[in-house]
Order: sequence, then C-alpha cells, then structure tokens
Amino acid sequence: MDQSIKPITPQPLENENKLEQLIQENIGIIGPHLMVIGRQVATSFGKYIDLLAMSITGELAVIELKRDRTPREIIAQTLDYGSWIHTLDDEDIARIWAKYSEREDSGVSKGQALDDAFCKHFGLNEMPDEINTEHELIIVASALDESTERIVDYLANYHGVNINAVFFRAFRDGDREYLTRAWLRDPTAIPVDIRESNGSTEWNQEYYVSFGGNRNWEDAVKYGYICAGGKSWYSNTLDLLSPNSRIWVNIPGSGYVGVGVVTESKVPIDNFYVSGDDGVSRAILEIGARIGNKVLYAEDPDRCEYLVRVNWLKTVPESQAIKEKGFFGNQNTVARPTKPKWSHTVARLKERFGITD
Repeated sequence: MDQSIKPITPQPLENENKLEQLIQENIGIIGPHLMVIGRQVATSFGKYIDLLAMSITGELAVIELKRDRTPREIIAQTLDYGSWIHTLDDEDIARIWAKYSEREDSGVSKGQALDDAFCKHFGLNEMPDEINTEHELIIVASALDESTERIVDYLANYHGVNINAVFFRAFRDGDREYLTRAWLRDPTAIPVDIRESNGSTEWNQEYYVSFGGNRNWEDAVKYGYICAGGKSWYSNTLDLLSPNSRIWVNIPGSGYVGVGVVTESKVPIDNFYVSGDDGVSRAILEIGARIGNKVLYAEDPDRCEYLVRVNWLKTVPESQAIKEKGFFGNQNTVARPTKPKWSHTVARLKERFGITD
C-alpha cells in the first residue's frame, strides 16, 4: 500500500444549483444558528431569493449564490433583497414558510407551523418574541474574485452592513468528493444563552404596546393616544386596555419611547376628538395628525384605525428610544407578558424613565 502523501488539487464546483440544494439540506455548513424558511422566494419586484433563512435569535438571512454574476450585480441584488426582507411582517414570513413547507424537498411536514418547526430545529420551547428586527446578507460562491471581496469588506467595515461571503472548494480523490468552506470575514458569534429557560411568572400588571407602521410618534405624544389598524389582527388587542391600564410603548427596531396611563378605551378614529392648538375640540381627522397610510375610516370595522386615549407620564423622541440587550419585544399591538424578560424590562425602564411606583 502506498503510504506517501499526495496533494489533491481543488477545483470549482461544476454545478452551483447542486450547492444550493446542499445548503438547503445542510444549513449548518453556513451556520448552526440558521434554519431555512424559503427557497426561490418571490419578492415584490419580480426577483427570487435563492434561500431565505431565520436565525436562532429571529433574524432573517438572505443566502444568495453568486453563480456567473459580476461583483456589481451580485452585491446590488443582495442589498436589494435586504431592503425587501426588512419590510416583512410576521404574516408575510408565515406565508413564505407555508409555501416552503409544501415543497417535497423542504424536509419538514407539510402544513407544519413555523413556530413548531423553529422550536424543533433549535431545541427551544418557543420562538423569540420579536422577529426580523435585523437581518444578515450572505453571498455564496464556489470561488470569490478580488472585487467581490473588496466590496463586501468595504460595506461591512465602513458602512456597518451585516454582509459576508463564503466560498466552497471541491476536492476529488478517485470517486470521492470533498467540500471545504471558508468565510471572507469571521461570522458573528451566536449568543450561548439563547436556550435559557422560557418559563412564565405571574403577570406584573404592566401592559406592553407596539407602536409601529407609518404612525407618527410625535403626534401620538402631542395628542395623547396610541393606535392600531389596517387589519383586525392588529387592532383587536387594544381591547385588553381599559382606563388606568399602564402601558410601556416600544417602537419595533427603535426601542421604548414612553410610559403612560390609559384614560379611555379604544374608539374608531372617527370618534376620537382632541383639542387643537387653539383649544377647540375637533375630530383628530380634521387636524392632520399623522396616523398612518392604512384605511382609517370606521366604514370598514375590520380595517379601521382605532385609538386609545393616554395620559403620558414620560416620553422621549424616537431618536432617543431606550433599547438594551435582553429587552422584551413582541409583534402584537398590546400584550400582557408573563415572561421573566418582561419583568426585567419593566424594572429597567422604570430606572431609565425615572418611574418610582
């Protein structure tokens, strides 16, 4: 038997479609913190994302194969995909997953709920409270040219874009084929405490509020309200609030911006009146408050915008929003959380806002 050491020459992959299939079936070769939730995902502008993944912390990840595209094309396309996934809400992501779960090659049970698949994949009790607050962009190639490397480094190091590139090389030894992987930049470390206990505690009587969409926080402070609408899924949870409910308001992606006490239960936007700058009471629709671009009027109760009157105790501009690692977040407009993370969040917010009771 020949015991001598023989070199094996690397060579490009013959078929990058094969690489896409390999990554889908073994996403761990890209990162153990990821699970695939979509393949050939159709965007709103007629293009298709090769693979869409979700991280253990709820972030979305675009995985795009370079194929034969130029550096300019692949970088521009990947950034465009990032700008699109940033706009996806929970329902959009659920639809993408539902379509993916129907694929024969997805490896999951048809019709399996995303949260069930997520928990099974990562060994967790439940999904993160808030998903898609950030995202990452990953370019995959069988080889990387200097121009692509240079652009990725520039975007990541000088503009803070969460973008990386990984390339694979194939080695053949007779009838055996081996694959090696190398990252252009060291991947971001994944928190090791993500699998911490998800147990519940007694509700602390404090309400969580998500203030999102195109609604204007400055006007909400000025005229004393929170609001939701566009779909009943968003507005129905406002029913949890009644006079004397204390709320802590979070703007997704920005942070916590206010604490206040509810003074009136929810009403359709047509029935909400405020005092204008001249002190005269007028319907809020008459004063030009920037509520959002959804259907506002009560003629359609399911899509109507609803408002809840609030006496603000403390607020800050969105530019000064309070955000800390470990804070509670949720996509529901209103929630009564029972997780230890919520108690921690409220305790910290009381300190930051100077609330003593």
